[in-house]
Amino acid sequence: MQFTYGSSVVRINMPDHPSLRAELTRRFRAGEGFALATINLDHLVKLRQDPGFRAAYAQHDLIVADGNPIVWLSRLAGHSVQLVAGSDLVVPLTQLAAAEDVGVALVGTTEAALTAAADEIARRAPGCRIVARIAPPMGFDPDSEAARDLLLQVRDSGARLCLLALGAPKQERLAARGRSVAPEVGFASIGAGLDFLAGNQTRAPRWVRRIAMEWAWRMGSAPKRLVPRYAKCAAILPSEAMAAFRQRR
Repeated sequence: MQFTYGSSVVRINMPDHPSLRAELTRRFRAGEGFALATINLDHLVKLRQDPGFRAAYAQHDLIVADGNPIVWLSRLAGHSVQLVAGSDLVVPLTQLAAAEDVGVALVGTTEAALTAAADEIARRAPGCRIVARIAPPMGFDPDSEAARDLLLQVRDSGARLCLLALGAPKQERLAARGRSVAPEVGFASIGAGLDFLAGNQTRAPRWVRRIAMEWAWRMGSAPKRLVPRYAKCAAILPSEAMAAFRQRR
């Protein structure tokens, strides 16, 4: 499945959890870094509007489907992909890091949330080594000199996996920059994943996620912030569906 905006093409090249795990294991053992993006409808809106975001996505090696609409669009295009939500990746990624003896850096949110998330990771991924915890200040710019210093700090910590919880597009832009500043590190953009783990944000109940209604649950919990975002997402669905159907043909 691919999404095309002008000369930019974004492809979902990791169709499911087993494929992602196998590729990450290979890269950890080979000493290769990566940038992992979790594409969703909000990202498609931003990819249409923001050339800088498109440039950042072009630097990503691995892309998974984050959100049922992306899964449905892929099926319409004749491609079968599995839902791989960024918020659900923290535990399996840190468990894999523990199994491969890979140091992990946590970047984003707040110092308190990072501490709480690290405690939960220690409980759910025994043996995982958290070698750096960095909470950037408000207004953090992924293109700044401070961001380069942060990436160097991650590199020098010995981390081989860095979980970025900065939200889009900051986390993807920082991950893209990390591919050149710290090419041996794997950067995974996981959105609110650390806040969920820390208990700072409440995830939709499992039964809500199972019926693909997490978006409605989230919108009801923060309508002022999320209603405009989801309206923009809904507005692009018809044209994205047509583009997906053309791929099938």
